[in-house]
Amino acid sequence: MEGGSEDYLEILLAPIRTCKAYKPKFGQGSATTGLTLEQFQELYQADLFYNWFGLDHPLMYAAHRAAGGMTSIYRQIGIGCERLFRAILRDSLGLAEADVLWAYEFVPTSGKKRMIYLDGRVIVKQIHDEHKRSAFRDWMKSAAAQIRVDSEVLKASKGVVFEVRQGYKSRDSKRQKADIDNAAAAYSEGYLPCVIVLSKQIDKDILDRYRKARWIILTGAIDKGDPIVSTYDFMRDIIGYDLAEFFKRNSEVLRKEVEGVLRNLLTPGNSDEPVHNTSAT
Repeated sequence: MEGGSEDYLEILLAPIRTCKAYKPKFGQGSATTGLTLEQFQELYQADLFYNWFGLDHPLMYAAHRAAGGMTSIYRQIGIGCERLFRAILRDSLGLAEADVLWAYEFVPTSGKKRMIYLDGRVIVKQIHDEHKRSAFRDWMKSAAAQIRVDSEVLKASKGVVFEVRQGYKSRDSKRQKADIDNAAAAYSEGYLPCVIVLSKQIDKDILDRYRKARWIILTGAIDKGDPIVSTYDFMRDIIGYDLAEFFKRNSEVLRKEVEGVLRNLLTPGNSDEPVHNTSAT
């Protein structure tokens, strides 16, 4: 299959499958991996207030499991896409695994150093194919002009670092600040920062704020014919892999996998467990 598609599909699906095992914690702390239906009912039946209202009902467990599981599905799709993106960069541009990774050291006010990891990296001089190297460099120039990057900064840039998101609708100010800090760190290390959004789901205010912070942002528009606007045009025309075609070709498999996860999450117990209402009457 094209460009290692079978391996790419498994890279994408593996994190999504983990959602089937999601169990809510019900405030029991980080030590637990989550409560089963029976453990949930024991907990809530032991609390007279919750018991009086019948909150130990299996459907309450299902509601908690579904709510947390939905978040988990979005998160795991994002993780799978991040891993897929790195694999495509590596294979399509002839890079080593270490080449497509990037991190920087961050020292918060607490003074304890930690490493911040972004989702991908391309250093222009490491692209051995002359045509692809030239195309990537030209894309950098066009993308930098769109967000008004100074010509001297562009000239000093070694390449691009990437953040990959399935969508970006969160207005979490802490997360936005961290992303803006990441952009500043990227520029200080000689890279242009780029957000790859795979859907069209991004808040306009966030889009404007990030571009003001000199993030290149590509979104999931299809066939715009513009690789400084569309993630899929960028992947096809600059990286050399038709990601939209990959998703389209494997859509039936992806849909079935997600449907299976959803059905599992919407069942109060595990998929192979019978559901019994043991609520007090």
